[in-house]
Amino acid sequence: MPLIKVQTSIPAPSQSSVETMLKTLSAKLAKHTSKPESYVMTVFEGGVSMTFAGNTEPVCYIEIKSVGSMKPEQTQAMSQDFCQEINQALGVPKNRVYIEFADAKGYMWGYNSSTFG
Repeated sequence: MPLIKVQTSIPAPSQSSVETMLKTLSAKLAKHTSKPESYVMTVFEGGVSMTFAGNTEPVCYIEIKSVGSMKPEQTQAMSQDFCQEINQALGVPKNRVYIEFADAKGYMWGYNSSTFG
């Protein structure tokens, strides 16, 4: 049920680097949301046409979604952690990363022919 989707303007690094990053993001998202990692999904899209502040320098947009409600202290901690991780893994400056947090109602999230609500 937790999802982290990373879109960036930089070209995708090697497949093994992407897989390592996604596995790290998966473990961190499970920890931050206190949800089993067996339900966490990660997505990466590199080479996306994007602008930020009117230019095309490296930029990243992250979506984090989870069933239930995320508290302000959780989103603050996740913002710090995931900006740092993206900076280290992809070299995108922290001040060129936007993160959107979204709570989902259980009945609005489908899985395995059912929903979580």
